[in-house]
Amino acid sequence: MNHSAHRTVLISGASIAGPALAYWLDRYGFEVTVVEKASAVRGGGYAVDIRGTAREAVRLMGLLPPLRAAHVDTERLTFVDAGGEVIGVVRPEDITGGEEGQDLEVRRGDLADALYGAVRDRVEFLFDDSIATLRDTGDRVDVTFEGGARRSFDLVIGADGLHSHTRGLVLGPEDPFHRYLGYTFAGFTLPNDLGLSHEGVAWNTPGRAAILYAHEPAERMHGFLTFARETPPLDAFRDPDAQRDLVAATFPERAWLIPRMVDALRAADDLFFDVVSQIHLPTWSHGRVALAGDAAHATSFLSGQGSSVSLVGAYVLAGELATHAGHTEAFAAYERIMRPFAERNQALAGPGGTFVTPRTQEMLDARNRALREGVRGDGLPGDEQHAAHRALRLPDYRHAE
Repeated sequence: MNHSAHRTVLISGASIAGPALAYWLDRYGFEVTVVEKASAVRGGGYAVDIRGTAREAVRLMGLLPPLRAAHVDTERLTFVDAGGEVIGVVRPEDITGGEEGQDLEVRRGDLADALYGAVRDRVEFLFDDSIATLRDTGDRVDVTFEGGARRSFDLVIGADGLHSHTRGLVLGPEDPFHRYLGYTFAGFTLPNDLGLSHEGVAWNTPGRAAILYAHEPAERMHGFLTFARETPPLDAFRDPDAQRDLVAATFPERAWLIPRMVDALRAADDLFFDVVSQIHLPTWSHGRVALAGDAAHATSFLSGQGSSVSLVGAYVLAGELATHAGHTEAFAAYERIMRPFAERNQALAGPGGTFVTPRTQEMLDARNRALREGVRGDGLPGDEQHAAHRALRLPDYRHAE
């Protein structure tokens, strides 16, 4: 039975979870509005992966054709030591747990564009705006927007990312829920002087990684400088110059391509600086307001699963809302189904780093031995990753349509 009649839903955030949720809610007959502080859906960006259960979710949305067309198909990842000598080369699937020929790897912007394109003619989008205040009256949520408008909705969903403003309005400050994993990173683009194409190169010392990544033959490539740090660099978050200084001081080597990357970091006008963190909440909803995607269960940059878990969560949340008469029961069912899946994927990244970012010399040595031996399943982490990606079978909500 479909229980969507006359229910209005406001979604905050138009990145991945928001438009995906809007698609399913609209398909089940809800009246949906999406508010986004940016002036448009954000294009471009680094690649994200759609694996396992998430691939089934996008198939059910009819998005496999455009996403296959946007697939960037990274063919190899080369690891070099502190002096720049090659240690080993692997297929990405060997360390991500992916399935060659099945997984989708697309620019974040291409995924966002595909999701937006699927709903833009059916769902109301409010760009250049955001939620200023929420008041849950028990039978509706009264919303004041930053632009001054006031409206009421039956439900509000925060799909506005790791540092969710919606979550702050209903559950309070982020600090109690923010689990810092001990890493900070800077991402930027730089000239592709190496001619990289469909590949990445990773340089490591204990607790530090420098990664170059090119989706295709192009003039520019992506650079990432990632490093372990005991406490988050809170004093640098509002100061791009302080961010550049901190990263440059952490990578003083004159080895390999580190100087070129630091120079590019200094000059970049697209610097993205953040900590590697997860969100762990005691509950994903409060009254008539619920959270989705990274706002509810950020898995972290290092897990490689943020977009996939967000796509699955959007499918489940919409389906439970469509098949329950009340939002309280629907939110509880959504969390009961999704929390184990989200937590298993969160466990793929931890304070010890990952295969690409080992934190200690012992971990780095073990990683390098595995690379030299080249034996999948004995030192390479693909099998556990694969199991986590498929740890949830999608419920069937076709009766709700």
